[in-house]
Amino acid sequence: MNIEGKVIKYGDNVDTDVIIPARYLNTSNPDELASHCMEDLDKDFLNKVQPGDVMVAGKNFGCGSSREHAPIAIKASGISCVIAQTFARIFYRNAINIGLPIIECAEAPKEIKDGDRIEVDVNQGIIKNITSGKEYSAQPFPEFMQDIIKVGGLINYVSEKVDK
Repeated sequence: MNIEGKVIKYGDNVDTDVIIPARYLNTSNPDELASHCMEDLDKDFLNKVQPGDVMVAGKNFGCGSSREHAPIAIKASGISCVIAQTFARIFYRNAINIGLPIIECAEAPKEIKDGDRIEVDVNQGIIKNITSGKEYSAQPFPEFMQDIIKVGGLINYVSEKVDK
């Protein structure tokens, strides 16, 4: 799976309360969640995000509550991949379960800038900054996790396995 998009960058400790504020958790509708994504951290997020963009952040992305709404809001807003130095473990698992590609890389988030164009080979764990020409390596997902992301999440993955 290859992804190319513009970077929208944030810092460390982006928690689930700023990804999708708790006052909007009365729905699981992805479009409704996307309409409030990041609004407490970046009021301009919805005006600047384009389908295929890539979110880049520092350490401990997705910390806070275990709500699955956070990766759903990010994915429904058009973000195609999240790259961070580290992810909170529950967010990491929730992102895989809903089919949102995420990549942990210590170096890339330090050097990639807001607005850069990047290309991500999710299967190989390669991140290329098209703007600067620099390339980074990350640990690729095991094949079964790549399969979950390819089909759009764990529910679709299990449905396909049951149907066979």
